[in-house]
Amino acid sequence: MTKQLMRTLDLRGEQLTLAQLRRVVPRAAGEDTAIAEQRVREVLQNVQSDGLSALREYAELFDGVSQEHPRVPEEALASALAELDPHIRQALEESIARARRVAEAQRPQDVPVQLARGAEVTLRWQAMRRVGLYVPGGLAVYPSSVVMNVVPALAAGVGSIALASPPQKAFGGLPHPTILAAAALLGVNEVYAIGGAQAIAAFAYGIEDELEPVDLITGPGNVYVATAKRLVKGLVGIDSEAGPTEIAILADHSAEAAFVAADLISQAEHDPAAAAVLVTPSVELTEQVQRELLAQLATTKHADRVQQGLGGGQSAVLLVDDLAQGLDVVNAYAAEHLEVITENAAEVAAQVHSAGAIFIGASSPVSLGDYCAGSNHVLPTSGTAAFSSGLGVQTFLRGIQVIDYDRAALAQLAEHIVALSRAEDLPAHGDAVSIRFKPSSTEA
Repeated sequence: MTKQLMRTLDLRGEQLTLAQLRRVVPRAAGEDTAIAEQRVREVLQNVQSDGLSALREYAELFDGVSQEHPRVPEEALASALAELDPHIRQALEESIARARRVAEAQRPQDVPVQLARGAEVTLRWQAMRRVGLYVPGGLAVYPSSVVMNVVPALAAGVGSIALASPPQKAFGGLPHPTILAAAALLGVNEVYAIGGAQAIAAFAYGIEDELEPVDLITGPGNVYVATAKRLVKGLVGIDSEAGPTEIAILADHSAEAAFVAADLISQAEHDPAAAAVLVTPSVELTEQVQRELLAQLATTKHADRVQQGLGGGQSAVLLVDDLAQGLDVVNAYAAEHLEVITENAAEVAAQVHSAGAIFIGASSPVSLGDYCAGSNHVLPTSGTAAFSSGLGVQTFLRGIQVIDYDRAALAQLAEHIVALSRAEDLPAHGDAVSIRFKPSSTEA
């Protein structure tokens, strides 16, 4: 019997409802957010009340750096870009160019609707005034997250962009130089060396004489960042509370086991809590993938991290009767990233209604979307793709309804408005219309 790195759940012969499937599919155990919330509330309160002095304390406590002011000097941004490896610069430029083309094409147009002569309602798309973009540190360096957050904000027409990333002791208390270089490449010169919940607090409340508060905060982070975003939501807007990354692959006998295994490993290397799920009707593919996982694990850099992710309760191989049942499973799972590697993959993928992003066929791995596909890699996790979308131009826009009626157009509706106001026992609503058609005292 093939040694298994990932556990197997056999759903064959089961007739499960959507509610039952949502209970069966593997999920990461929920983190103890109560402890995180208690700590984050304290951070938020301290930053709100003590401002810059609180940020200095937290930079020393959490990052081990002594910090006078968190803003990154513009010369440091220019220097990071000048010293960037040319190959990485070329890759970032390609990523930016493709993301920009997609983002600019997605910007919606204002929608005017002429209901009658003199009666118009327009949906006007208004860019956010100012946004704060968070780029995490931690186990990896994420210049790609700079691209994914900044490009749609620029395409939306956001007027003011601030970016925060944790200070790094190894780089003199500044964020990682590749992060700085990516920001400079995109023309973002307001960058702060602030990490964690304190960065979210600084964005939300502002720091007097240092950082103007924002209207929207976007970007992924750990449980403390996600908790901080949830707690300031309402004062400011947020994109989402992102959890650990996840990949689901719907595959049949036609899939190349080595590709499937490589894609599962690629997401598991993010974090020991990352989720990897394979859904297939092919027992043979399952056995082949398990063998490939063990073989590739032996040569991958972050083997310990990958092994924890693939062997954790949040990951599994799910055996199904056929692709129809497989579709039910992946729709119930609502993966952040979903690969469809089957015969007629595009037709199968068209039947998926719940996923953050769908990658069709063997030549569209998740890694493509992480960096250079042109799509955005900031996506809903933990099943929230069933009701929410990934980061995009729309994240940075608000739809404002503009109502423009002249007197004649209002007169045509006056009786209806009065009738409805009486039906709701809100007669003053009707009076506010009727008064406009009564003779004025000067006319009497």
